[in-house]
Amino acid sequence: QVQLVESGGGLVQPGGSLRLSCAASGSIFSINAMGWYRQAPGKQRELVAVIGSGGSTNYADSVKGRFTISRDNAKNTVYLQMNSLKPEDTAVYYCNVNAVEYGSNWYRDYWGQGTQVTVSS
Repeated sequence: QVQLVESGGGLVQPGGSLRLSCAASGSIFSINAMGWYRQAPGKQRELVAVIGSGGSTNYADSVKGRFTISRDNAKNTVYLQMNSLKPEDTAVYYCNVNAVEYGSNWYRDYWGQGTQVTVSS
């Protein structure tokens, strides 16, 4: 089994910053891509940012230039640095990891429990 533990959400004023972390643990043989998604009330879950095993990144247009995704492979951890936050960034943020467990031949997606980010004055 693979477990994901997220941290770093909270309430912040517009223009502020937050840093999300997601640590993967368990019987992990290898991790491919790691990413962050978000879901606002009444909306579908959407991709925020993803980082490949080699460090390549991809961002939603709405967060380009404001958010930065990074990973620490030694710690099986992915981060999301969020700057210049806007009220429309308010959502539950979910960590996603594409990994293969020991004894398995297949990569699959794992999800964190979600962390609330609220941007409000």
